[in-house]
Amino acid sequence: MAEPLPNPPPGDSGEPRLKIYFLPNLLTAANLFCGFVALTKIVEADISTGDYSQIKIALAFILAACIFDLFDGRVARMGGVESPFGREFDSLADLISFGVAPAFLVHRVVMKDVIVGHPEWGWFIASIYLLCGAFRLARFNCLSAMRENTSTEFLGFPIPSAAGLVASLTLFMIWWDEKDFAKSYWRFCLPALLLFLSWMMVSSVKYPSFKTLDLRARRTFTKTLVAILFLGSILILREKILVFVLPVFFTAYLIYGFIRPRISRKMRHEIEEEEEDAPTASE
Repeated sequence: MAEPLPNPPPGDSGEPRLKIYFLPNLLTAANLFCGFVALTKIVEADISTGDYSQIKIALAFILAACIFDLFDGRVARMGGVESPFGREFDSLADLISFGVAPAFLVHRVVMKDVIVGHPEWGWFIASIYLLCGAFRLARFNCLSAMRENTSTEFLGFPIPSAAGLVASLTLFMIWWDEKDFAKSYWRFCLPALLLFLSWMMVSSVKYPSFKTLDLRARRTFTKTLVAILFLGSILILREKILVFVLPVFFTAYLIYGFIRPRISRKMRHEIEEEEEDAPTASE
């Protein structure tokens, strides 16, 4: 009678091991945490008294989630530690921070005043944004798996940018009302913006992902000058950078997808891609 084979050592069973890398997933977890805090602040807000302090905190956390989402993928690519787990975890975090939070924000701040007596229309419009965002993330994951992450373009408007646009415009509108300027009803445009962004996320309009931009590479003079001016504006404007610059930034990115096919390839390369460093004699 043949003797039974010895048990394989732990981790040697022949099954593929799940790779979970610490730093990129820590940044993704921070993104998810910011989305959760934003939701709690929106729930705690008592806007009936005109107090938008909790809403402002929620907007700040949504914008902070955008920053964490910007760097988690870049850190993974720079370290060569991209993984299927990181991609799926990132999408789950994005759905909360950039799907649920902005939709609930617009519903809580605007929808009840827009559609009086018909609250079902309010949450229905907000749910369209959430569903399109989930569809956008699922499509992105499928295309990334098929292309093996080699694409430098996004198909449809990225959901973090959509959330950033909603959050920054909401912050601007709150600032406008608090300055006692002429009574503004611009905030009633947010539901229309939400529907437009829902369509843009699932559209076939292509946007650059800027994955080719390397933080370690030597920059051209123009890009270095732009970076210096941007950092200088943050130091000088401080709070106003959130109110004025961010809405312009996200709106410009949204419009760029429409004008991108109509500009020259040379100009597009200058905007989107990092020029390769020429080898020196010592290299």
